[in-house]
Amino acid sequence: MNDGPVSTAELASRLDEDGLVLLDVRTAEEFAGRAVAPCDPRPGRIPGARHVGLDELFAAGAGGADAVRALVGADPSAEVIAYCHSGSRSAVAVQVLVAAGYRARNYEGSWHEWSRDPALPAEAGDPAAPATR
Repeated sequence: MNDGPVSTAELASRLDEDGLVLLDVRTAEEFAGRAVAPCDPRPGRIPGARHVGLDELFAAGAGGADAVRALVGADPSAEVIAYCHSGSRSAVAVQVLVAAGYRARNYEGSWHEWSRDPALPAEAGDPAAPATR
């Protein structure tokens, strides 16, 4: 496994990979596409991402590794790739995830980079509802 940051090309090629967990650590509004930065051409999230806001992750971190793992809901052997809007929040999240025992990496380009390529899939709306791509 590579320990460095994740590129857009790598992530795009691995979206459907078994054992990979994609974690969106932005706000719930950003995740659903209800809030979007003016610099992003489209709202939404990367398909298949789980949402755990950075504030929730920090709160769980105070409870220890078991609390973080319960919140993330991924097998401890899973590789977790975290992303946010620009890679800053997800860089912090990776530290919490690693401390909880996950093999975690940061997608530095995050939504800011992903949203610029119309060929890359995106979802928006309530994650419990059918996705829009």
